[in-house]
Amino acid sequence: MAVPEIHIVGLGEPTEQGPAAQSARLAAVPLLLVGPSLGTSVTNLWGPVARELAGKARVLGWDLPGHGVTPAATEQFTMAELAQGVVRAMDTVLAGENISETDRSFFYAGCSVGGCVGQQLLVDAPERVLGAVLVTTSQKVGTPEGWRERAELVAQAGTSTQVIGSAKRWFAEGFIARDAHSGAGVSTGLLHDLQDADRQGYAQVCEALAGFDIHGQLSHVVVPVVVVAGGQDVATPPEQLRELAQAIAGAQYVVYYDVAHLPPAEAPERVAQQIATILAAQGTDQRLTPERTEA
Repeated sequence: MAVPEIHIVGLGEPTEQGPAAQSARLAAVPLLLVGPSLGTSVTNLWGPVARELAGKARVLGWDLPGHGVTPAATEQFTMAELAQGVVRAMDTVLAGENISETDRSFFYAGCSVGGCVGQQLLVDAPERVLGAVLVTTSQKVGTPEGWRERAELVAQAGTSTQVIGSAKRWFAEGFIARDAHSGAGVSTGLLHDLQDADRQGYAQVCEALAGFDIHGQLSHVVVPVVVVAGGQDVATPPEQLRELAQAIAGAQYVVYYDVAHLPPAEAPERVAQQIATILAAQGTDQRLTPERTEA
């Protein structure tokens, strides 16, 4: 086992010319780090949310090993090691901007396995996370046997074996047709991400999920947390998200009844609103409503 190399990408970065103008802009808004779902690139999954947050947050994203801009790992890793890789990558970026070690905390939002990494960060690096939005994730996702079977299949036959099943799990009924009609191309881009993902990298993430179980470790989380469930999500059903929210003191639980496993793609405006809630709650006496549902 080893900590994987993770690459960071900027989403909705400021466009001012010159280092002085850019530094001033970056210092004026909160820093948000977002994490992807298995089979997706962070750019295609979280890009719509980043655009909604333009001017409200600086949004950086990280890609899974073998996905997007991150190469597959040379060795297998655990979820804890994946989280360590994310922290190391952020340290590299922020150190390059001459940001001191004491000022490198950030807000976090993660979907699916990106949410698992978010939970791991809340446990292992609580000093780094100012607040979190955990989207369609769980304290334990699926079964170890199921993940290992999928890892073996993809390692041998490639990620194309997952396209049909993922399309059904990722999106609520009718979304792909509406997306195609609108010309947005969100679902097409994400399914291309899946086809382009490195088979070994995908399998490595499956193995990390097989070993992930964070039950009983979240009771000491003290930062604001919002947990977002998809009402049509079969991969991480709403009841699992409710249990996750109940495991974190003061966490808010929200259900989007009309979306499935990828709310950042299906409902970017609403996800951006949840993130804005966390940005506003941090450092104040504002308390989150424990449970709130949205149609």
